[in-house]
Amino acid sequence: MDVQNRRKTICIPLAEVEKYYHFSRRCQWLQNEIMQKESSPLFAADVITELKRQFAFLSGGRAQDGSPIIIFPEYPSFCEIGDQEFRNVLTYLTSIPSLSAAGVGFIVVIDRRQDRWTCLKGTLLRISGWFPANLRLVLVLRPSAILQRTLSDVFFKLHRDDFKVPVIMLSSVADLHTYIERNQLTQELGGSQYYCHKTWISHRTDLESFAALVKRMAQRLQVFGRELAETELPSNHLTASSLLNTHTSRKDIFKEDMAGALSQGRKILENIREPVRRDPDSSLNPDQLENLATVHRLLSQLNESSTAFDEFWIQHQNKLELCLKVCQFEHNFQQLRTELDRATETLNAFSAVGISPAQTEHLLQELTNHEKKVCEVLDRVRSLVAEGQGLIDSSQILDDSIAAKCSELEKASENLTQELKDKQTKLTQAMDLHKRLDMMCKWCDDGIYMLASQPLDKCQSQEGAESALSELECYLETANEKQKWEISTVWQEYDNILNNELREQVTRAFEKKASLQEMFDRRRVSLKKLAAKQTRPVQPVAPSPESLSSPAHRDHESICISEDSDSRGSCKQINSDQVDRSSRNASVSEEEETLAVLRRHVMNELLETERAYVEELMCVLQGYAAEMDNPSMAPLIPAALQNKKDVLFGNMQEIYNFHKRIFLRELETYTDYPELVGRCFLDWMGELQIYEKYCHNKPRSESLWRQCSDCAFFQECQKKLEHKLGLDSYLLKPVQRITKYQLLIKEMIKYSKGCEGSVELQAALSSILGILKAVNDSMHLIAITGYDGNLGDLGRLLMQGSFSVWAEHKRGHVKVMELARFKPMQRHLFLHEKALLFCKRREESGEGYEKAPSYSFKQELSMAAIGITEHAKGDSKKFEIWSSSRDEVYTIQAASEEVKTIWVTEIRKLLTGQLEACKERIFEEPKNEASQQRAPEQFTSESSSTNRLVRNERSSLKSDGVEKQKREEERGKELESIFESRTAERAKGSSFSFETKPKRQDVRSDPTPLETGPHPNLGGVRWFSTSSLFQSRRRGTHTEYTCWMKGSLSLDASVEHDGYFSAEEQANSDPEEEREDKLSEEEPQPVRIDEEIQCFEETEEPEE
Repeated sequence: MDVQNRRKTICIPLAEVEKYYHFSRRCQWLQNEIMQKESSPLFAADVITELKRQFAFLSGGRAQDGSPIIIFPEYPSFCEIGDQEFRNVLTYLTSIPSLSAAGVGFIVVIDRRQDRWTCLKGTLLRISGWFPANLRLVLVLRPSAILQRTLSDVFFKLHRDDFKVPVIMLSSVADLHTYIERNQLTQELGGSQYYCHKTWISHRTDLESFAALVKRMAQRLQVFGRELAETELPSNHLTASSLLNTHTSRKDIFKEDMAGALSQGRKILENIREPVRRDPDSSLNPDQLENLATVHRLLSQLNESSTAFDEFWIQHQNKLELCLKVCQFEHNFQQLRTELDRATETLNAFSAVGISPAQTEHLLQELTNHEKKVCEVLDRVRSLVAEGQGLIDSSQILDDSIAAKCSELEKASENLTQELKDKQTKLTQAMDLHKRLDMMCKWCDDGIYMLASQPLDKCQSQEGAESALSELECYLETANEKQKWEISTVWQEYDNILNNELREQVTRAFEKKASLQEMFDRRRVSLKKLAAKQTRPVQPVAPSPESLSSPAHRDHESICISEDSDSRGSCKQINSDQVDRSSRNASVSEEEETLAVLRRHVMNELLETERAYVEELMCVLQGYAAEMDNPSMAPLIPAALQNKKDVLFGNMQEIYNFHKRIFLRELETYTDYPELVGRCFLDWMGELQIYEKYCHNKPRSESLWRQCSDCAFFQECQKKLEHKLGLDSYLLKPVQRITKYQLLIKEMIKYSKGCEGSVELQAALSSILGILKAVNDSMHLIAITGYDGNLGDLGRLLMQGSFSVWAEHKRGHVKVMELARFKPMQRHLFLHEKALLFCKRREESGEGYEKAPSYSFKQELSMAAIGITEHAKGDSKKFEIWSSSRDEVYTIQAASEEVKTIWVTEIRKLLTGQLEACKERIFEEPKNEASQQRAPEQFTSESSSTNRLVRNERSSLKSDGVEKQKREEERGKELESIFESRTAERAKGSSFSFETKPKRQDVRSDPTPLETGPHPNLGGVRWFSTSSLFQSRRRGTHTEYTCWMKGSLSLDASVEHDGYFSAEEQANSDPEEEREDKLSEEEPQPVRIDEEIQCFEETEEPEE
């Protein structure tokens, strides 16, 4: 409110005007009194030096007619006094008596008894020449010496006319007493009056100083009073409070100065009365009495002015205090009006009634919380209205604006209260509707499950059909109340809360009820037909429930019984007289509808849990994360939690935004087509990878939570949200949600076999499991310590797991086994696209995520320089990883054969990819020199053959029995042709032959002895890296590629592995067999066509 409106609200009271007028008059009178006393241009302080010389003084005596007496005492150096000093002293002395006394005229007494005539003459001439006041008479005590007396008589008579004033020459003091009484003369002139010139100067100085102080006080009073009277009323409560404090402070200072002035005046009175107090018989001279009266008058007027100011101040203070109360009222009014508007807006935001019981319950809870806040605001409104009414009753200077504001607050409060009640009523109705719909849907679901659980094979008999029919009738009887609830009743009872979504839910619920009723009717008709009496015995073969739910069953139109499984086509078809074609089609239709209902049930669970998940994330972000930035909550946040919001909550905000704005809406579009929901997951599978970042941060979040879980901040937030569980339970929700999806998709797949979107559902399940695996693998990957390089340079992490590892090294011609061969090393392997990491698992102490293991880096093997042997001797769970030169061999034992197969397959894919990439690069290189054509051609042939071998091997794992056998025959022919061509090339172009006995170290092949006999199974495929191929390209013509046919390891691992045994096998080994092994190393081994190929490089030293 501006100043003009404020003045309209608060009127200046008449009493204040009167008090101000009275106060101003008092100040004016006081100033006039002081101005009258200050008519003289001089003060004692101005002529203090001349007064102290005492060549003239005002004793305070009076003549008989009341004339003031000025005495010129004996002063030998009077002639040396300057004219200005003389005039200043006389001017000041003549200004002291009152105007009435000065009007009678002054009497001057000149004492020159000890002086000469010349000095007396000079004094008379000065006085007669200049006297500032009315001079009535000059009394002169002439010189007392005989000569000077005679001269003075003679010369006075001669020069009487030269003196312009009446002068009387006196011979003695006795003559003086005839003109002036003795009590009016000082003791030096034979009188009895006590006079102290020093005391007189002090009194005059104090009196004039007090008069000046009173003058200043009067001026200050007048100025301060005018300022208070002319002060504009403030526009807000802060300004009003500040103004009141400022004026009060200035008033207090002024009152202190006033008290000091009054104290000074009282002290002057005591000093003037001092002679009387010291000698009670003495009396004050007229001048002292005038001074005493003047001080009394000044003190009285000063007191009256102070009293008038106090009265005026009370009125002014009341006006400012009233203004402050009005400003405070208006400020509180604006605040409460804003809060009421905000509460109304928040209440209007509760327009939704909830599309699920959980959401409606959440809205009710939020409305209850909002109601508590609204009640606090309404209590403050009532208090402010009472305060405004008190202002109106206590003051007559307020207009009707306060009453209007009180009425406005009361009306707004009533409207808000009514709206709050209406919202509560609507949400309560919506909750009741949801509960009734849920009861109906549960009854329908229970009925569907009952229909699905009825054993159809038992229903083929009369007793089973009657039992099923009785169960069906009993279930229908228990649902009579629910069946009486018609949709028209819903439209009528809940019309005020029904929106499009609720109408759709109600419609679907009643459609579901109608569909179930139709299923019940069809099942009842079928069961009644089956329960009818049978005319002849029938022996039907009842299918199992699983077969009834299969698509193949829906295509059958008759029941076949196979009497002989070996005979082809000998099946007798039996037509049932009791189960006709219509009953069969009805069963199929019921089953399809049951599956559709189950799919909708899974979809509803997916949507409801998704909505609840979004609501929980929103509660956490608003109730915890946002409160960390609230200044009012800052004192409750411990130091360890300061600026750690990103650590505690990770990217939960990003997850919430994705689910709230995108994923939930996309899922809702598949409400009527639940079997197609897999497409939604596939479309947004890339966005779901944000959970990997959240899971990476979860250990840090868990650690921070454990440090600060007991702080007052979390307790206060949990109290406000009314959560029963702590924040840690809600921080786990994203991890739980991403794992929940695959369970719901599995359920949907279970009920969607043969449907349109079943393929997309399978793909979505695979993708979700892939995300979970990637998250799990990355959680292990970030725990690796001691690795100097960048793990990102190793490519994507494909697999990780714990294994038992034996390491074997070869130095020169001697094989060296590590001490760990007798006790395998426990290593955790990380398979990347470019490398294989060996790490040691170390368990950490702690709880929860703090107990997560860490992995100490031990060794790295590049995937470009390793090979793999799929089967190792002694255990079907073992396989080998070795370097291209066979200097290092690692025997790896998995926990199960399934784990081993997965790892071998993944490594094989990597090596195959490397080989194909190498082959493409080789074909792209130009062949410029004829001398260098042989090696590339040979390499290309080998690579091509081996590549075909790889493709045949991979395809053979996926084909059926006939295709597999055919591919194996083609593969054998291909290997035989490759081997014959390679043998011919070796015979022509290489010095190496089978007749030559090469040394073992010259042939870089698998140290496992070659098998001499044919092997019935093609197992133990050896895969190799491409490092040797790259080395051969660099060596050019000095490199010869030798292809050796290696025997396959049998699946039962019966073939020895070149002396690499476990501890148990070594203990049970036969010395004779060991000697045979040594002999076999020195002899060449025959090769068979059906054995697989493994290529190694062999370098020929150039001849000198």
